[in-house]
Amino acid sequence: MYWIVRKQTIVGALSCVLVLCMAVMIGTGLSTHETVPTAAESDNWGLNFKTADGIPTGNVSVQELEKYSAVYVGDTQKKTIYLTFDAGYENGYTADILKTLKKHGVKAAFFLVGNYIKTSPELVRQMVSDGHIVGNHTMTHPDMGAIAEESAFREEIEGLEQLYEEATGQKLTKFYRPPQGKFSTDNLKMAQKLGYTTVFWSLAYADWLNDKQPSHEEAFDKLLPRIHNGAVVLLHSTSQTNCEILDELLTKWEDMGYRFGTLNELKA
Repeated sequence: MYWIVRKQTIVGALSCVLVLCMAVMIGTGLSTHETVPTAAESDNWGLNFKTADGIPTGNVSVQELEKYSAVYVGDTQKKTIYLTFDAGYENGYTADILKTLKKHGVKAAFFLVGNYIKTSPELVRQMVSDGHIVGNHTMTHPDMGAIAEESAFREEIEGLEQLYEEATGQKLTKFYRPPQGKFSTDNLKMAQKLGYTTVFWSLAYADWLNDKQPSHEEAFDKLLPRIHNGAVVLLHSTSQTNCEILDELLTKWEDMGYRFGTLNELKA
């Protein structure tokens, strides 16, 4: 009897270990950006750059995203770049970034968090005056994929809208980017219900850590070879490196034959 019980305990423990190993394998698959078929099976945006044509694939397909008014890439037959910046706070570089964008005649999109609008309303107004799009990056930058209640989702979105209107006197253009790319199918449906186009990205790099900024060479090594037709580029305006390289980066992309479009061209 003791052996039977002990055997059952051992088998149960081994079963738990097997399930855990399977979970780790699945998690590893997602972290390496293997393609999954539906938004319901993914909660963290990812890309695979190992494609024959150089156009990255998302871990949710273009067709699946279209069901929820979501995009991550533009027309891959056209040499167009859609430049976007995420900003949870002002780090002293946005004014110079805006000057560089004006020099090149580039209209970008800035996805802002509530804190940014509260602390730097003059820069927000300058973005608008310069013809840039200001998008919704939520009020407090939470893990939106963990939010199941529609009321909580609306609070994050509409709170930012209200701040923007108070700062600029205008209605916010309805483009939404989930913080850290974390999302769920329900989130996409909620954003769509509120009239938003959810905007992911097809090119980004690790530029957000203030104490671990990439060198200029490291930035160019990521941003030049991986640029592609219809690229939705995500940069952080908090990055010193991005501020320092932006003029040269835009020039290099222009020399490669790219033009710069606006998110209005992608509105789902």
